[in-house]
Amino acid sequence: MVGKRILSIISLVTAGALLTACTASGSGKNLKDKKVIKIGISQLVEHPALDSARQGFIDALKDKGFEEGKNIEISVQNAQGDIATAQSISQKFISSKQDMIFAIATPAAQAAYNSTKKIPILVTAVTDPVGAGLAKTMDKPDTNVTGTSDNITIEKQFELLKTLIPQGKKVGILYNTSENNSEVQLKKAKEAAPKFNLEIISQGITSVNEASQALSSLIGKVDVVYIPTDNMVASSLPLISDICFKNNIPIIGAEKAHVEQGALASNGIDYKKLGYETGLKAIEIINGKAPQDISISELKEMSLVINTDAAKKLNIVIPEDMLTKAEKVTGGVK
Repeated sequence: MVGKRILSIISLVTAGALLTACTASGSGKNLKDKKVIKIGISQLVEHPALDSARQGFIDALKDKGFEEGKNIEISVQNAQGDIATAQSISQKFISSKQDMIFAIATPAAQAAYNSTKKIPILVTAVTDPVGAGLAKTMDKPDTNVTGTSDNITIEKQFELLKTLIPQGKKVGILYNTSENNSEVQLKKAKEAAPKFNLEIISQGITSVNEASQALSSLIGKVDVVYIPTDNMVASSLPLISDICFKNNIPIIGAEKAHVEQGALASNGIDYKKLGYETGLKAIEIINGKAPQDISISELKEMSLVINTDAAKKLNIVIPEDMLTKAEKVTGGVK
């Protein structure tokens, strides 16, 4: 906002006008009066978790009376994992005068924020919005960005790991070296590991094509593989699952979609719920609230998911009380 010391009545009026203009540009005050609200969706890459977040967002809008073809117009663009393309998508949204941008995953969110400080931006699947430079604080972003974070408590995942694979001590983690959210998760995993008598052995990748070789370098060194909420790694999960099954190595995933693609279990994020919560924040903006005044939230409840096919393939017995509480899925097992 305006940061100059006000020295006269004239400067006060000028500052007030600038403040009003700045607030109006990022608040959505005029959106609820529009016949059709234009929403640009920028998704970093196509995979089940991010697809679910997008659908959750659209479902929330629909549940609140905003539906494609009636009173909103949605343009979905996918960067296919390319950051330069994500930047081009954001520029396209600005030139086409979108009323709101929904950015899915950290690089897509950063591309949108780098492109505009005026159009309201909703984000999701961003692990550390403050560290990524999108917000001043989680409680009060003080920028044109709000939404949801997919930050999880790594301790919950490690508790699950030790329950299902008590003999496991060496944990392999694949991560994208160019994604801020992946670096954050790796750091948290290394900090938490000693509490569970675990050793983290990490391997960074810079492209999907490197996943197979990187994972192969971990085989023989690790007892279990942990998959963080990493977009590049998630895109390689069918391949990762296949290699791990062939070597009898269980996978613990950070979210439900990982389990649906072959991971043994997760006590983590349901991205459809995360996207839905972001959609509710979009409704707040449509109703006139400024994004800078809407807190960025995390899901309060994690989702325990077990892949019964994977458990059978790996000869792992799931405790009955855990199996009763968990959502059971199948698939991803060859």
